[in-house]
Amino acid sequence: MPAPVIVWFRQDLRLADNPALSLAAASGAPVIPLFVLEEGGRPLGGASRWWLHHALARLAGSLAALGSPLVLRRGEPAAVLDALIAETGADTVLWNRRYEPDAVAVDSAIKAGLRERGLTVRSHNAALLFEPWEIRNKSGDPFRVFTPFWRACLGAPPPPRPLPAPVSLTSPAKPVTGDALDGWGLPPTKPDWAGGLREAWVPGEAAAREGLLDFLDGPVATYGGDRDRPGIDGTSRLSPHLRFGEIGPRQVWHAARHAADARPGAAPGVDAFLREIGWREFSVHLLHANPGLPDTPLDPRFAAFPWTDDAAAAGAWRRGRTGYPIVDAGMRQLWETGWMHNRVRMIAASFLIKDLLQPWQTGEAWFWDTLVDADAANNAAGWQWVAGCGADAAPFFRVFNPILQGEKFDPDGAYVRRFVPELAKLPDAWIHKPWQAPPAVLCAAGVTIGRDYPAPIIDHALARDRALAAFKAVKGEGG
Repeated sequence: MPAPVIVWFRQDLRLADNPALSLAAASGAPVIPLFVLEEGGRPLGGASRWWLHHALARLAGSLAALGSPLVLRRGEPAAVLDALIAETGADTVLWNRRYEPDAVAVDSAIKAGLRERGLTVRSHNAALLFEPWEIRNKSGDPFRVFTPFWRACLGAPPPPRPLPAPVSLTSPAKPVTGDALDGWGLPPTKPDWAGGLREAWVPGEAAAREGLLDFLDGPVATYGGDRDRPGIDGTSRLSPHLRFGEIGPRQVWHAARHAADARPGAAPGVDAFLREIGWREFSVHLLHANPGLPDTPLDPRFAAFPWTDDAAAAGAWRRGRTGYPIVDAGMRQLWETGWMHNRVRMIAASFLIKDLLQPWQTGEAWFWDTLVDADAANNAAGWQWVAGCGADAAPFFRVFNPILQGEKFDPDGAYVRRFVPELAKLPDAWIHKPWQAPPAVLCAAGVTIGRDYPAPIIDHALARDRALAAFKAVKGEGG
């Protein structure tokens, strides 16, 4: 029997369109699927740990059905691989690439070390439409602005069609032992705060595939407008599935293009949707070119920004108790479901950074811990965009007014009523500014400001002036 092939799963927890797994299956050799709970690097947040547990459970079931069970081990990856190679006599290690700076360093060192020992090591692209070194500007440098980046992507040859899932795998002659998933303690227990996550999500490849098809069969046609309405179920909600690789962007791309061909009226929505996939792609390319993205502003002027130190204000923001309903609804949705609508992410981020003058890294860290789709590239790029210090950034002087944003994108208050139920009986006219409602309206709705719902923790107009003055000081324009 040929020597076994190790397929090291990481951010690609699926069978279909998995180049490393497909190559291993085609080799005819015994396949050892491996997942390593890595020590070192940035620890996963709580919500991501919950998702990972269930994603691994479903992947393990799928691999077992193909004939080769998933092996779980924890530790430093090089040491884990060395031990597994020694145990099994494997002579080939295959994986799909990662792009975070720490992960790239780990993978590069492992690849070099194994090859020096005579092993075959191959890595593949399973996470992107295009590799970071494939999409460059006319000077050969990485793009720093999204629109020309996406134009270059659309002008490139289309990404390859996704690979089918293997129909079977050959298992090693001798079973390979590993850890029990439950022994890793990934989901919360004391207390178990994941009830809302369980209600909102089904991790796994099958759920990802079903979610994509449901979206393309329906909401994609009106996605261009509905994607900004948090009270409408108008988005794909694929972000956590993409983050853990339960579905790949090539699968999304080709399925979406097929939907546009089959439903011509859906073409504008498909284009808008794929543009959002493009932003995800742009963020990964940006991180690959700028390893400090998660904690260092790309605009160096912001290293000296006069942030405030207000733990009480930051705490009110985290708890959804700022007194601004659209912000609070978003923060409560995040805590309850591990996800927040993208429009509201921008509003909530702007409020923390510009109204409260809290460093964007504070928000990035909270999202990292609480989002089921917490992704190093997208999380950091999004926060830097709102802060005005990133690539293709919104200018700092663009300060979202949380009242007007709520009235524009949640005009009937459906989103606020869902996640801030103490305001549910307020009329639409006051749902986004309850502290301004006449006493009789508040009484009829059963709301006492300061008791049932907080008064605004800061006056937005004054906060905006303060933020702009701070920005002028950073730019050297006085202040």
